Amino acid sequence: KMPASMLEPDRRHRASAAFSLSFLSLVFSITAFCSSYWCEGTRKVAKPFCKGDSKGDLCIRFNSPDGNNSQAVQYIWETGDDKFVEKKFHAGIWYSCEEMINEEGEKCRSFISLTPASDRGVLWLSIVAELLYVVLLLTGNILMCVEICYYSSVIDGLKINAFSAVVTVLAGLLGMVAHMMYTTVFQMTVNLGPEDWRPHTWDYGWSYGLAWTSFACCMAAAVTTINKYTKTILEFKHRRRKLERSFRIQYKFPDH
Repeated sequence: KMPASMLEPDRRHRASAAFSLSFLSLVFSITAFCSSYWCEGTRKVAKPFCKGDSKGDLCIRFNSPDGNNSQAVQYIWETGDDKFVEKKFHAGIWYSCEEMINEEGEKCRSFISLTPASDRGVLWLSIVAELLYVVLLLTGNILMCVEICYYSSVIDGLKINAFSAVVTVLAGLLGMVAHMMYTTVFQMTVNLGPEDWRPHTWDYGWSYGLAWTSFACCMAAAVTTINKYTKTILEFKHRRRKLERSFRIQYKFPDH
């Protein structure tokens, strides 16, 4: 076995860089998975009637001061778009929340219950893929940490390095598939979801960007790990050729 002291000093730097990228990917993926800002937008809803002394632009006013008199003829001044108000909403894998009119706070409901029945299976596959993505990233982080702290031999380090590279690549592929499946499900929910939820305008939020940033860090960690493995193998072959060359020279010209 070749001792670790014979390796170049930048080998540990490459291992630390791969671990840092993989750890960032794990943190980003967990944050995105637990958040509800994958998509953000607005919903256009009809204004409620003004009650009591409530005034403002968020409710419909009557021309009659006696709002409780049912026999009085009442006219609504708002017409066209003035009869509607836009409510902000944000949705994630687990739930969707929207702000409340004339009240503080948000009203949240399960995003799974909003998804059309025909696409609910795809959403569950996306959730399972996201969970496996996090588990594989965690496994890769543990393997890379063990490799950094493992000093006995380079051969054992190479074995751990190869396994962590495979795990990280699989994690990246699962993450990509999971993100794409959720994107498809959300777009189908926008078109076929409940009438009281469909957004008027929407766009992807910071959690969605964080999820794809996690995927980018995961693939960068995989490339760094594979590069480190390949470079170490090439170093072994180069040193082996040097040793064989020196042995042949010693064999042809023995030291007297």
